[in-house]
Amino acid sequence: MIPVLSYAQLTSDPKAFSEALGTACRETGFFLLADHPVPEDLVAGVFAHADTFFSLPSDLKQPLSISNNPHNRGWAQMGTESLDDTSVQTDRKEAFNVGYDLSPEDPRVLAGEPFRGVNVWPDLPGFRDTLLAYYRSVHGLGVRLHDAIAMDLRLPADYFVQHFTEPMATLRILSYPEATGADGEIGAGAHTDYGSLTLLMTDGEPGLQVRPRGGDWTDVPHVPGAFVVNIGDCLMRWSNDTYVSTPHRVLPPRRKRRSIAFFLDPNPESVIAALPGTGEPKYPEITGADYLRSRLDATYKPDPL
Repeated sequence: MIPVLSYAQLTSDPKAFSEALGTACRETGFFLLADHPVPEDLVAGVFAHADTFFSLPSDLKQPLSISNNPHNRGWAQMGTESLDDTSVQTDRKEAFNVGYDLSPEDPRVLAGEPFRGVNVWPDLPGFRDTLLAYYRSVHGLGVRLHDAIAMDLRLPADYFVQHFTEPMATLRILSYPEATGADGEIGAGAHTDYGSLTLLMTDGEPGLQVRPRGGDWTDVPHVPGAFVVNIGDCLMRWSNDTYVSTPHRVLPPRRKRRSIAFFLDPNPESVIAALPGTGEPKYPEITGADYLRSRLDATYKPDPL
């Protein structure tokens, strides 16, 4: 069972909220978050711009290809990703990634630091401004949820703030075409997410499933306006396996399916080591940038000819 949490409780009764969040993070690694502060019209605007972008012909999207970008930004075309590393089947989806927004003159960009590149944009009115406004809004929400995580783990409430000031967070708009019925077809293969938290907004079209530890694949229910939030592998590692990162997948949808994912990874230089009070470390220390790169390198395939 995937619990539904109300963000309003984080203000009215933060202890109760953090306890409910902690239970979800330990047991299913997933929860739904209702009553959040991200404006409905902003969500609708991102979906509208996503529809416009994905409807463009491929020759207009190709110059923005993520395969030409070392910083995980741009367009991922159909057939270039395989999230299930146990399968040869590629995912049947396309996506567009936006990272932390930096100017071309930023010293970190000029130095070629990992995940410190510039975003690439289609020539579509309002696209950039709308997606960056959404990025800022959900980034703030994700940081606030980490305050509740800190409370649950008996850490100072602001423990994580320093790690998400300029994060490697990725805003990803996704489009899944309707199923063709071909054998072995998959929208997104079974996988766990790489970062700390994922905040996903869907259009309500079914397809997302989770597989709790020791359980079977289960449909994620749709609560209108609510985020689907899940723990990523980085936070599982950070929490020394106190929290669980749960496998999930997207089945080929009956109708076109769209979603907006926000993957909240820490700052590149943040050291991911067992949090205080979580026992003997199960993993060696690693920077956020090194961990994310190791995961992305296993995901992308060359662009199909």
